[in-house]
Amino acid sequence: MVLSRQGSRELVPDAPPPPRDTDPSARSLSPLLTGATPASPDGVMVATAMSESSSIHSERFSGMPRQMSDVELDTVNGVFDPSDYLEERPESKNIMAQMRRDDRTPAPKSLDSPQGSRSGLYFGDGKRKVDYVLVYHYRRRRASLRGSPGHHRLSIISNGSFPVSGGGGGGGAKKDAQDVRVEQQQDVAVVDVGAADPAEEEKLQIREEFEANLADAGLEIERDKEHKVHGVGFVRLHAPWQVLSREAEFLKIKLPTKKSYELKEVKGFSGKMNAMWRKLNQPFQPKVPQMLSQSRTKFLSHSFSRDKLHLYNIKQKDTFFDNATRSRIVYEILRRTSCTRTCQSMGITTLIANGVYDSAFPLHDGDFKSTGKEEERNDRQLLHDEWARYGAFYKYQPIDLIRKYFGEKIGLYFAWLGVYTQLLIPASLVGIIVFFYGCATVDTNVPSLEMCDERQNFTMCPLCDGACDYWHLSTACSTARASHLFDNPATVFFAIFMSLWAAMFMEHWKRRQMSLTYSWDLSGLEDEEEHPRPKYESILLKKREKKKIKKIKKKKKNEPSKSAEERVDGGKGKWRQRIMSVLGREMPPGQEKLTWRDRLPGYIINISSILFMFSLTFSAVFGVIIYRITTSALMAMSTDPETKSNVRVTVTATAVIINLVVILILDEIYGAVAVWLTELEIPKTETEFEERLILKAFLLKFMNAYAPIFYVAFFKGRFAGRPGDYVYIFNGFRMEECAPGGCLIELCIQLSIIMLGKQLIQNNIFEIGIPKLKKLYRTLKEKGAAPEESDDQLAKTPQQWDLDYDLEPFEGLTPEYMEMIIQFGFVSLFVASFPLAPLFALLNNVIEIRLDAKKFVTELRRPNAVRARDIGIWYNILSGMGKFSVIINAFVISFTSDFIPRLVYQYMYSETGTMYGFIDHTLSYFNVTNFKPGTAPISSQYDKEVTVCRYKDYREPPWSPLAYQFSKQYWAVLAARLAFIILFQNLVMLLSTLVDWVIPDVPKDISEQLKKEKTLLVDVFLREEKDKLQLIQSLFLKDKDGASTPAALPAQEGEAGPRARCRAASFSQFTRQPSPGQTVKHTEV
Repeated sequence: MVLSRQGSRELVPDAPPPPRDTDPSARSLSPLLTGATPASPDGVMVATAMSESSSIHSERFSGMPRQMSDVELDTVNGVFDPSDYLEERPESKNIMAQMRRDDRTPAPKSLDSPQGSRSGLYFGDGKRKVDYVLVYHYRRRRASLRGSPGHHRLSIISNGSFPVSGGGGGGGAKKDAQDVRVEQQQDVAVVDVGAADPAEEEKLQIREEFEANLADAGLEIERDKEHKVHGVGFVRLHAPWQVLSREAEFLKIKLPTKKSYELKEVKGFSGKMNAMWRKLNQPFQPKVPQMLSQSRTKFLSHSFSRDKLHLYNIKQKDTFFDNATRSRIVYEILRRTSCTRTCQSMGITTLIANGVYDSAFPLHDGDFKSTGKEEERNDRQLLHDEWARYGAFYKYQPIDLIRKYFGEKIGLYFAWLGVYTQLLIPASLVGIIVFFYGCATVDTNVPSLEMCDERQNFTMCPLCDGACDYWHLSTACSTARASHLFDNPATVFFAIFMSLWAAMFMEHWKRRQMSLTYSWDLSGLEDEEEHPRPKYESILLKKREKKKIKKIKKKKKNEPSKSAEERVDGGKGKWRQRIMSVLGREMPPGQEKLTWRDRLPGYIINISSILFMFSLTFSAVFGVIIYRITTSALMAMSTDPETKSNVRVTVTATAVIINLVVILILDEIYGAVAVWLTELEIPKTETEFEERLILKAFLLKFMNAYAPIFYVAFFKGRFAGRPGDYVYIFNGFRMEECAPGGCLIELCIQLSIIMLGKQLIQNNIFEIGIPKLKKLYRTLKEKGAAPEESDDQLAKTPQQWDLDYDLEPFEGLTPEYMEMIIQFGFVSLFVASFPLAPLFALLNNVIEIRLDAKKFVTELRRPNAVRARDIGIWYNILSGMGKFSVIINAFVISFTSDFIPRLVYQYMYSETGTMYGFIDHTLSYFNVTNFKPGTAPISSQYDKEVTVCRYKDYREPPWSPLAYQFSKQYWAVLAARLAFIILFQNLVMLLSTLVDWVIPDVPKDISEQLKKEKTLLVDVFLREEKDKLQLIQSLFLKDKDGASTPAALPAQEGEAGPRARCRAASFSQFTRQPSPGQTVKHTEV
């Protein structure tokens, strides 16, 4: 190996390998130190950090002894390089030769070569795959070369004059550090090391212990050379076959076996229809090899077992486990590996939380841009070309490839999103039909015609006190016509349809989930044991420390009194003490856990904070209400007639925009608050943390998004009062009322703007813009903080781990699910007021799928492949919202729309059985002389003409003995509304239950295939056991035949006594054929 002055390495092709030395000190240092030794400008060699591809093998790294005390020198950055001391000494050449031969890895070739293109995914040898990457920030102590060591403490002298501890073949004399004489010469290089940062030193020790434990677990490790004073370091991990097979058996990972069977092909008419459907769907299928093959062969899967390797189709051990499975296995090792000597912590998540490591992630499968032929594309390039492009919006998602690359949990999310988007297509079509029905019948709608008829001459009461004048109902003609587009008889049908649609969506997803569970071999998946979260561990550790301190203090306090009690009580005191110690015996340390007393402060803060957030949401809604009231009053006082005529439209539009802005701001705040509140509860595992976080975030965001809509739908105009007896707030502003055409049109405007605004701004612009801004900010921050690099470092091609580290970390699926759940609420809860909601949701989801796909493939680090059987708590939330939507739609139709008053009028009060006269029936009379002082119009063109004005309500006229009291029509309409709610709810629930009963959760073909697979697996294992028994029986028969013929052999040799009984052999000894030069070793009994 030739070392250049910059420390780079080149392979010497013809150099023979040096002889292996057996020096134990060299063997203890070789796994850690494989480094290049750069030269200083003066030609003096200086110890550096670890080499660029120093490989640490599992059987050696555990022996990393930190034997720096043998040499008694300080080290730079905690890494000691023996090449500075051994390379120029004659007795140490064999030591360095062995170190170089054992730990040398080939220098990475250029990326233009075939092997160089793989260097970003493999170790320096180009053979071992990088399964996981650990990233940490380091800060080395500054070092400089000085000509004279007189003023500084000697740290490292690397000119070969310093003796090395060690014995054996080297023959070097051992000297203590105090006996070393340093000659004051100008050619002696002295490294001036500043004061060490204790925190960095502690992190370094923790990393060394953690990585040593990883090596003990069987992982192979490779590090980068630390070029800069401070920067980012990468630790690459590789799991060999022994580790993969052991962990796969431990995790019960199901893998395909050699046994296969042909899937049953549907014949007859249904088979022809399926074939025709597949042919029609062919242009919409992604060009993925797994989907294009359409093989009818299904391989049986079984939990991996090292004792049954012959059952599995293992063509090549390096590719038997795919990349996602390999990374999942390594992550499981990282999660359970502990650091007990330097810190009381368990797993990589705790170390990341404590800042020991910056992050940990598996690598992507190379670049996402396709550069070669289509057949040579890796999985990431396939996903980018066939899934993560906006041009592929019309294609189905390659769900199996998504699952293979990202794992089952993310695969289930995109499968659920695909099913939801597909089922929005029929809902959108029905919504469009309902909307066009409203457009077609608007010109024949009798109530709208009556409102627009100026001959009716309905003079309405003023909309505000003093400044507002009387007005004609015909001026609200446009509002009435627009209201009919969404408030018509077809709306009721659409509400019932959408309630059944929600039930069918849930059933269809259950069937789809069961199909995926079968095809992905998740049917027998058990809940994996989870490790405690870092915060839970730290709080539990503090609790133990407090108990120990309290116990020590109590013991010291009781020592004087204890001796006195023993003298007085004698034996009685001893027995009492034993009983008390048994009753008060503490729980073993491994079984300790946090109780409700430890979590009580967090629960109190949670409840109070959630109540405060609710009050904040209601305050925001109330603030918008105040804005609407005050703005309406101010615009009504304007002298401009155009301003007066557009009061309602202007106030409604601006108020909804303010609502949207407030919702977007509070959404971000509530998301952060939900995380903080969940941390206060101290959940033990990540699953508990995720479920509690989802519930809190959903509760807060649901209330935030729907509070303004609930106000318009069920509260606006209900408590405004009547002319002469209005309800006032702040003693001067009247509560707002609904428009003459009803509150449904305002509900439609509110729902549409909030829904479209959230989807456009939050779901799309925020998702695209915020990650890019975060990446830009982090790049600028690291560029400003990082020291300048040399030219050779700048020219170095970035490896895959460098590229992946620059991507944004994956933060979970909760935000993705939350967007869709809130959208599902817009589609299902208030769909009676906005039939076009499914259409806009469909258009958004077509973009959302490709946007999420692009984000996962190109902008995020590769997530851990997590196994999951279902979508978890999200299914329960969806089911609850589906049932809640039935009640909400029933109330919207009965109380917000005019559907029930129209039915009551047509069948109870109309003389002709038609809708003529409906508007006059819904308007009550008010005598203008009954206005309170100061509330009548100050100046009006109707002063001499108007004696009675009209307002929308069911009340007795002023000439009635019960003037201004609720009329009989009011109670009849209220009874009809309540009856409709009960009827609608029970009818829809009955139909939903019928749909649930008719559609089975498990498809028939899947259930048959599951039974067939169980039978085939039983046959396979029975046949294997039968073969074992036959083999053992044949061996015993041969043993008996052989025992009868050489019976006289001991007598011939002059030995007496019976023949020794043969020990039974295991089955594996006969199935595994040893090589010709290999001897089979039996365990002695």
